[in-house]
Amino acid sequence: MNLRKVQDADLNEKKVLVRVDFNVSLDESGDVKEEFKIAAAKETVEYILSQRGKVALVSHFGRPGGEAKEEFSLEQLVNDVERILGVKIKFVGDCLDENIGDELETLQDDEVLLLENVRFYAEEESNNAEFSKKLAVPFDVFVGEAFSVCHRDQASVTGVAKILPSYAGLWLQREVENLEKLRNNPEHPAVAIIGGAKIETKLPLIHKFEENFDYILVGGKIANEAIDQKIEFGKKVIFPVDFATDRLDIGKQTVANFRQIISDAKTIVWNGPMGKFEEKPYDNGTNEILDAVANSKAFTLTGGGESVEVLEEKGMTDEISFVSTGGGAMLEFLSGEPMPGLEVLTK
Repeated sequence: MNLRKVQDADLNEKKVLVRVDFNVSLDESGDVKEEFKIAAAKETVEYILSQRGKVALVSHFGRPGGEAKEEFSLEQLVNDVERILGVKIKFVGDCLDENIGDELETLQDDEVLLLENVRFYAEEESNNAEFSKKLAVPFDVFVGEAFSVCHRDQASVTGVAKILPSYAGLWLQREVENLEKLRNNPEHPAVAIIGGAKIETKLPLIHKFEENFDYILVGGKIANEAIDQKIEFGKKVIFPVDFATDRLDIGKQTVANFRQIISDAKTIVWNGPMGKFEEKPYDNGTNEILDAVANSKAFTLTGGGESVEVLEEKGMTDEISFVSTGGGAMLEFLSGEPMPGLEVLTK
């Protein structure tokens, strides 16, 4: 995929709107749990500032249903965003505020605007053309840096990108590079580990992996769903041979089988837990597979909210070759589905 890169843009004194993904979960004290998603934007923000560009960050947060709701305000993330990105944040309480242009003009070299939740407007998800125009008005350049929403055709993803000169951010470029390599030319033996729930969303991915991967290891709720629905697959798709109580986790023999296959792999992609990992003792299968993947010498890639959550809880994100910020977007990209947010940034 031949993306227009932010490195090729003229950013000097330009007002730059960067679409990031700060749709993170919070702990009981209100602190960010998924710091990784915010940190993904750091290199691009630093680069734009180094080129004397003026930066405003726009994101969604939760599902406010097109209404302004305090519990979905991005203002509560300001302290964490400042700490993670290493910049000063000036919060703007409306992504369409008429003073955004003036605010950008007065920014100091180490300051960045954070705009309020773009999904406070229903026109965002419907990709309303007039809303896109209003969102674009204060800016000279658009940078896409939210791979996780690139499978969506929405105003802050594609609408603005069609109005302004638009480019892919540094992290977005890395996402595409790694996922294309994995989808099109994996080193063999190549192993995909697919867990979690909703077999209907994972079926296209499993079938895609059957084309050029050697093994597809299936666990989690989708293994139960496939078995119960008597869905048939080719020989490459390996299902559990045993389960823990109530089929809430893969069993010991399955763990041993999966670990053996993983140990010989040169490419591994993992999406979704092997069981009800948030409840002991049903986290055993997920922990065992994570250990096998982390200790593998293969190129390893993981993505999806639950998978990344496990990695962050255990402080193991650095032990994976590449951690994608995308869940549904990663699945759709690897399945060969259309990606409007990427297509709009191609040359």
